[in-house]
Amino acid sequence: MKSKERPYVRRSQKDYSMPFKLSVVQEYEETDISYSALSRKYRIQGSDTIRQWVIKYGSTDVIYKTSYPMNKPKDLKIVELEAQIEMLKRKNNRLEHELENRDHKAAILDILIDIAEKEYKIKIRKKLLPRAADRYKEVEGLSLTQICVLLGINRQFYYRRKWSERKNKQKAEKVIQVVHQLRRDMPRLGGRKLYHLLYDNLRELGVGRDKLFTILRANQLLVTPKRSHKRTTNSFHRFKKHKNLIENIELVAPEQVWVSDITYVSSAKHHYYLALITDAYSKKIVGYDLSESLSTKGSLRALRMANKSRIYTEMELIHHSDRGIQYCSDSYQKQLKKYRIKCSMTESYDPYANAVAERVNGILKDEFSISEYNLSLKDMQRLIKDTIHIYNEKRPHASCGYNTPDFMHRQNKIKIKTYKKVQANHVART
Repeated sequence: MKSKERPYVRRSQKDYSMPFKLSVVQEYEETDISYSALSRKYRIQGSDTIRQWVIKYGSTDVIYKTSYPMNKPKDLKIVELEAQIEMLKRKNNRLEHELENRDHKAAILDILIDIAEKEYKIKIRKKLLPRAADRYKEVEGLSLTQICVLLGINRQFYYRRKWSERKNKQKAEKVIQVVHQLRRDMPRLGGRKLYHLLYDNLRELGVGRDKLFTILRANQLLVTPKRSHKRTTNSFHRFKKHKNLIENIELVAPEQVWVSDITYVSSAKHHYYLALITDAYSKKIVGYDLSESLSTKGSLRALRMANKSRIYTEMELIHHSDRGIQYCSDSYQKQLKKYRIKCSMTESYDPYANAVAERVNGILKDEFSISEYNLSLKDMQRLIKDTIHIYNEKRPHASCGYNTPDFMHRQNKIKIKTYKKVQANHVART
C-alpha cells in the first residue's frame, strides 16, 4: 500500500532551532560536504540557507571555501596555529610595552610625591591614600582588599586613617565655629591673633598654631591685606612746624607719648575724616572724632576727649603728629599748651616717621572694614565708637605681647622699644 506524500510546507528561519543551526555549521566546517548535500541530508529548504548560517555563525571564511569536496592541505592546521601564535606574540609585546610605560609613569609619580613631601613638609601618602582608595574604588569597582594590595597597605591602616580624617574634620568644624564667633566683632582678625585669643580652646581640641593655619587656609579664612591710601596731610602752610622730640625716645609707660593722625573713611555715597589720638606705648586709642571735613575742629574734639581720659596726669606728655595744618594751627597749639602737653612733629613725609598712628589707622580700616558700609554720619559715628571699644578692650596687639591696648594702658611693667624707621617693636614678655 502506497503511503500518501506529505504536503509541501514552507519553513522559515524560526522553524530551525539554534542548536540545530550550529550543528549544521559545525558539520560543514569540519567536513568536505557541500551546501546542497547538507540541505538534502537535513531537508533544509532554500539553496542559500546553510550558506547564510555559516556566514553568521561559522568561524571559516566562506569566500575562499568551495561548495564542492576538496582535499584539505595536511599542514593547514599548522599554518593556522602559527598565524595565531604570531598574532598572540605581537599582542603580548604590545601589552608588555604598555606595562613598562605604566611602571615608568608610576615610578616618576612616586619620585614626584617624595619631592613634594620633602619640600612642602606634607605626608601626602599617609594623609591622602585612603581618600585616593575611595575614589578609585568608585571609578573602577574594585574591592577594598584589592586596592589595599595595590597600594601596599593593610585594611587596618586604611580604617585608622579614615577615623583620623573624621576626627580632624570634627576638630576643624569646631575651630571654624569659634573663629566665626570672634570675627563677628573683628571681621578681619589675623591668624596669629586668633591663635592667641583661642589658645585655651585650641589646646582642648589638640590644635596647634600650624594646624590652625592649615584649617584657615583650607576654608579660605586667611585674610589678605588691603592696599589703599588717600593723602589727608597738608603741610604747605604758614604755621610753625615743630621739631621731632621722640626720634630716640624709649617708651617705658603709658601717657608718655601720644601720636595723632587723620585718616580718610569713605563709603559709596559719603566721605568722612577720622581724627585719632593713640598712646604710643599701650597702642590704646585715647581720643577720636569723626566729621565730614578736614577742619581743625575734629582734631580738637579728639584732643579734648584724650585729655579727659588721662589717668597718669603727673607724667610729662608729648603729642606727636605729622605737619598737617590742623596740628600746626594756632587753636590746636593753644589747646596743647593749656593741657601742658609738649608738641612734636615729623621732619619728613615718610609714613614710618609716624608709624604707630599709621598702623592704628590701617587696623581700623583693614581689619574692621569700617569703609565698607554706606552709613550716615550719625550711624558711622556709632560704628566707630563700637569698633574702637573692641579694638581697645578685645583685640590683642602684637607689639604689646598680644595683650590688649586697655590692659597695657593700666600697667607700666612691660618694656617695649620705640618705633624705628622700618623696625618692628620688640616686647619683653611677662
